[in-house]
Amino acid sequence: MGRGAGAAASLPLLAALALLAGRSPALLGAARAQLSAGGCTFDDGPGPCDYHQDLYDDFDWVHVSAQEPHYLPPEMPQGSYMVVISSDHDPGEKTRLQLPTMKENDTHCIDFSYLLYSKNGGNPGTLNILVRVNKGPLANPIWNVTGSTGKDWLRAELAVSTFWPNEYQVIFEAEVSDGRNGYIAIDDIQVLSYPCDKSPHFLRLGDVEVNAGQNATFQCIATGRDAVNNKLWLQRRNGEDIPVAQTKNINHRRFAATFKLQEVTKTDQDLYRCVTQSERGSGVSNFAQLIVREPPRPIAPPQLLGVGPTYLLIQLNANSIIGDGPIILKEVEYRMTSGTWTETHAVNAPTYKLWHLDPDTEYEIRVLLTRPGEGGTGQPGPPLITRTKCAEPMRTPKTLKIAEIQARHIAVDWESLGYNITRCHTFNVTICYHYFCGHNESKADCLDMDPKAPQHVVDRLPPYTNVSLKMILTNPEGRKESEETIIQTDEDVPGPIPAKSVKGTPFEDKIFLNWKEPVDPNGIITQYEVSYSSIQSFDPAVPVAGPPQTVSKLWNSTHHVFSHLHPGTTYQFFIRASTIKGFGPATTINVTTNISAPTLPDYEGVDASLNETATTITVLLRPAQAKGAPISAYQIVVEELHPHRTKRETGAMECYQIPVTYQTALSGGSPYYFAAQLPPGNLPEPAPFTVGDNRTYQGFWNPPLAPRKGYNIYFQAMSSVEKETKTQCVRIATKAAATEEPEVIPDPAKQTDRVVKIAGISAGILVFILLLLVVILIVKKRYITWRRNVCIRNIRRSYYSYSYYLKLAKKRKDAMGTTRQEMTHMVNAMDRSYADQSTLHAEDPLSITFMDSHNFSPRLPNDPLVPTAVLVPITDENHSATAESSRLLDVPRYLCEGTESPYQTGQLHPAIRVADLLQHINLMKTSDSYGFKEEYELSLL
Repeated sequence: MGRGAGAAASLPLLAALALLAGRSPALLGAARAQLSAGGCTFDDGPGPCDYHQDLYDDFDWVHVSAQEPHYLPPEMPQGSYMVVISSDHDPGEKTRLQLPTMKENDTHCIDFSYLLYSKNGGNPGTLNILVRVNKGPLANPIWNVTGSTGKDWLRAELAVSTFWPNEYQVIFEAEVSDGRNGYIAIDDIQVLSYPCDKSPHFLRLGDVEVNAGQNATFQCIATGRDAVNNKLWLQRRNGEDIPVAQTKNINHRRFAATFKLQEVTKTDQDLYRCVTQSERGSGVSNFAQLIVREPPRPIAPPQLLGVGPTYLLIQLNANSIIGDGPIILKEVEYRMTSGTWTETHAVNAPTYKLWHLDPDTEYEIRVLLTRPGEGGTGQPGPPLITRTKCAEPMRTPKTLKIAEIQARHIAVDWESLGYNITRCHTFNVTICYHYFCGHNESKADCLDMDPKAPQHVVDRLPPYTNVSLKMILTNPEGRKESEETIIQTDEDVPGPIPAKSVKGTPFEDKIFLNWKEPVDPNGIITQYEVSYSSIQSFDPAVPVAGPPQTVSKLWNSTHHVFSHLHPGTTYQFFIRASTIKGFGPATTINVTTNISAPTLPDYEGVDASLNETATTITVLLRPAQAKGAPISAYQIVVEELHPHRTKRETGAMECYQIPVTYQTALSGGSPYYFAAQLPPGNLPEPAPFTVGDNRTYQGFWNPPLAPRKGYNIYFQAMSSVEKETKTQCVRIATKAAATEEPEVIPDPAKQTDRVVKIAGISAGILVFILLLLVVILIVKKRYITWRRNVCIRNIRRSYYSYSYYLKLAKKRKDAMGTTRQEMTHMVNAMDRSYADQSTLHAEDPLSITFMDSHNFSPRLPNDPLVPTAVLVPITDENHSATAESSRLLDVPRYLCEGTESPYQTGQLHPAIRVADLLQHINLMKTSDSYGFKEEYELSLL
């Protein structure tokens, strides 16, 4: 058994079973051999027994093994079993352990051990036993136990009476209580092949068939000891439990239980089984079916085959039915629809003729069908409602009498129509009318009248229209018509003027309104009335709360001009027409006048210029007055004066509608640009504004003006609402071109680019100059070295040339007085040239300057390269003459060419006239023979 104490407890049970079977305890082993498949001791868990946990429950049973330790309290039984620990789960949660499906075709019994334990005596939950048949739905439990039963194992039996080929499945369900305290355990489930000892077994329960609306009775017969005291009920497959109506003992081993279902219907048709329960166990029968038969009812009504003044021939149409057969009786039920009596005739043929009927009487005919059993007669089928034949009316109704004429209805009277005229109890009186509704279109209709009412109203007629009326008397057999009567309806108020025809053409201070006549004049139009008032305005200064004004127009006038209106104002017009009956409904239209351009102050003859510089001009801006719409922006426009451009007239000028920035004007060649745009809040009162202040106003740059250009300054105000914009402008100043070019303040962006460009160019030039100077210094150094060697040789050859010119200069001293000043300037210039050259050669020890000859250096007399004559001191007049001649002649100190001069040492040369001295000097500078050409070219370097 694997349960320890539980296994021991089962031994007396087996012994008792052996004794009950007439056996001794020695045959206990044989009794165990009779156990059928489906039992389980849980020694190895529920799996080997083919027990499964329900997939749709809330949690799983816990397996406790005798071979493995567990954490249950010591008072819990030892061994292997399945347990539910209530404290681990929430109240109301359920777990189900399913036994394998069984198909037993013989008497057998299922017994098991159970335990519900709580240490403090509380309620651990409920153990339910459910039996599901043929994998159907779970019904209510057939056995249950709740509350604490102690810590000892108890046993119970299940007597399941389900017969092949049906199958069933036993399910152990544990439900946790609100206390969540304790344990629910099961163990040692056995399937025995003999009847249960403590629970009764039910005999096979048979099906029950009744007609709908009748009472159904189930009788369950069970065998078992002391079964009379058990709890009994009839369990429906959907879970409903029906209490027992009566219990009767058949003998000491058998009893019968009766269950009644009152007035069953199709919804009560289901499977039912009997259940008995006690503390020792439970017994359950097989499912039996309650069959509810619906009495038959025809689907279609009888069909009329023939009709006369006193008879009706019908066909029953009883083949198609609703409900269950077989049909054992057919009947025809008929009555007058206006009467209370009913007659029923049995019919044994498919057709039937009803005799002795009243003429022109409506009858209702139905068919009844009956099946076997109590309450087998079904409900009557659909009725055939028909009428016996009538004769044609005797005559035409008399001419209609007009009782009342209104604009839209006419009341008519007629004579009372009796049976002697209609020859039928059922007849119809119809009034037909027709009229023309314009465009050659006609409308006709017929209205059924109440024959009992002597007067009727024909309504929904058009006003002021000729209507033709006639009355028609009809019955099933014929009709009679009266003569036509023509009546004209009265006038009425006209209909509304078509909204699509109302057109309003707005101007700034007037609106032209035109309309068309109403589609439904309903009479003769006498006049039109137009009421109008302002409802809103773009200009807050315009009052819109004034009383409406009214204009009346004659019947033939469909237009009007409304003048003296406010610009930018929405006016609401109500237009209606009238007849002699009054005014009709008004048609409404809203029209908004165009806004006007703002009114600028009069600048004519007034110079708005306050101050003027070379690049700016300050003007006085005065606010504009709005007309129809508030000022949306002020704009200052600068136009460049051009001699070939036609001068704009201030009074008839066109404003500048397209805003052009200064940059766009430069690139696109526009003659004007917007220097600023100012919001209206910036100009509540007259204020100065400087054109050319180099600032930006709402995206428009106000650049400095070009001094040498002339400009016209325009001031314009703009009003804009929705898609309409109006602009007014005026020339407020003219700036003439300046005669001198002042310092122009450049564009900061352009100035930055110019500085960057200049800096880059300057850096490149400096680098180039540095490289050029290095090259010049290198070339110069080499050139000086070469010149030094050449000059050493030429100095000696130049000695006599120096002496000659010195003497010549002394002889011409007097003659040179007049030209001394001119010669002094020339010699000073030449002396500066030599001074510059001597600076370049200051480090050369062989360089000799003219200033050295005046310093009387101590080493010069000892230098064999210097002529003695040069070293002679010059005093008084000789000093000045010598110095003068030296600067005049500008004798070269470095002779860098190999060409020999014609003035050789020791040779005498002819004297030169003072007048020819300059020409001679120029010749010395350009001729190779003098030896001064190289010196002069060197001095130019």
